[in-house]
Amino acid sequence: MPNRVVYWNGNFIPEIEARVSIFDSALMFGDMVFEMTRSFGRKPFRLREHLERLYASLDYVEIDCGLTIDKMESVTHEAIEKNLPELEGFDFQIMHDVTRGSGELYDTLVKEGTDPIVSINMLPLVRHTGGLADKYVSGGHLVVTPQQAVPARYIDPKAKNRSRLHYQLANLHASRMESGAMAVLTDERGFIAEGTGSNVFIVQDGQILTPKPHDILRGVSRQACMDFANELGIPVVEADIDPYDCRTADEIWLTSTPFAMIPISRFDFRTVGEGKPGPVYTRVLSAWSEEVGVDIAKQAQEYAGLMQTWKP
Repeated sequence: MPNRVVYWNGNFIPEIEARVSIFDSALMFGDMVFEMTRSFGRKPFRLREHLERLYASLDYVEIDCGLTIDKMESVTHEAIEKNLPELEGFDFQIMHDVTRGSGELYDTLVKEGTDPIVSINMLPLVRHTGGLADKYVSGGHLVVTPQQAVPARYIDPKAKNRSRLHYQLANLHASRMESGAMAVLTDERGFIAEGTGSNVFIVQDGQILTPKPHDILRGVSRQACMDFANELGIPVVEADIDPYDCRTADEIWLTSTPFAMIPISRFDFRTVGEGKPGPVYTRVLSAWSEEVGVDIAKQAQEYAGLMQTWKP
């Protein structure tokens, strides 16, 4: 078993020893924020942007993690260096988790005290991306679920938090509709909001559209996709998109940190475009791959071939 370590409130400890109290607010209330960054070529991609969003989330939920953003960035790089020999040459995810800690009601029951808990850990992306390898080739099936996105006036989704029961309910509904289907949520007006941990893009008449950034998590990968498209001279518009627009779109894809971009070949049981990755998707993914020096789709295929034997 690899000897990975976790940054845990100022110290580096063995991953196997990193445990949160049953009285921690993260477990009791889902009261925590987090970030996932990934590497390409074993170098973190847009780490600073992820940390800026983490600190915006911390400010929104009123948690003081006790570290400046510069210090958080520094200890993240230190954690990467300590773990690189244990990551077996694979690209990896970097998880930043910050909980509020345990409430004062339980102060005598928690040996760690009641201060917030800050942890940083790494894990190879073999299973995370390898499990999606086929979708880069054949595309995924995206279905609209009855579960809607949480409006910003209740809990603002722009803060990346672990209170994600609505995502899980949407995933369960999607799997009942068809095994392997991916869920997309609408907002309270019926417009497309986001996937369960991903952002949505469609192409109509050569123009890229993505939902307005109201009731969504403003993904770092979403912004990266928009940046690459703009560099290619492909216009990107933030717009109200309803399910009808998706049913008649030329292309659809999702963006998310682990997989970058996944094409959608079916939407609500209807074929999208020609039923395969489209030309705009292919151009943007190629630009992304060229920028990071990794063939993203090919890497997923390689990781898929290792999933049966590789152990985390």
